[in-house]
Amino acid sequence: MPSTSLILHGLPVSGHVHRVELLLRMLGLPFTFVPAPAEVRAGAAFRALNPLGQIPVLQDGELVISDSNAILVYLARRYAPGGDWLPEDAAGAAGVQRWLSIAAGELAFGPAKARAHALWKVPADLDQAGALAQRLLAFMEQHLTAHRFLAAAHPTLADLACYSYVAHAPEGGIGLAQYPALRAWLARIEALPGFVALPASPLPAAA
Repeated sequence: MPSTSLILHGLPVSGHVHRVELLLRMLGLPFTFVPAPAEVRAGAAFRALNPLGQIPVLQDGELVISDSNAILVYLARRYAPGGDWLPEDAAGAAGVQRWLSIAAGELAFGPAKARAHALWKVPADLDQAGALAQRLLAFMEQHLTAHRFLAAAHPTLADLACYSYVAHAPEGGIGLAQYPALRAWLARIEALPGFVALPASPLPAAA
């Protein structure tokens, strides 16, 4: 259990924030959620925590950590050392890192970008985002046909980093019907103890 109060700054609808919330809950760590809408992120107090003005931000006592994947690594190492979430062997750690990179790359610029455009009109090249999303989902489908989880035989940070934006890809007009192995993986994540859903947003008319 943490010796100091954990504070998570973010928004409930953010997939980046949700992946951190998932790990906090699955580790059974009490935390305080502090909303950080755009006007808060533009203010001096928040910029003192993260000069880039991005969410999520985690405070653990006097320690402040930004970037969702960095926060996942910190929590796993700090509060679940030697556990399954972040393997300590070289091959296992590399396997997780590969998917963390995918979460920050193809996932962020594919499904997440399409969703952000649909929900909040964030500028995006939808053709490019859609093509990237389909390439990524097809790759994940092939991988998950032979594996229950992304980086190991058990859930790891890789699964939490990728879950939210894949599960909510339809909100950006990216359908999942043609990916049965992927949908089975989503169900396995949703069955984990401590799972909490990312709030649903309206589907686009064409979805």
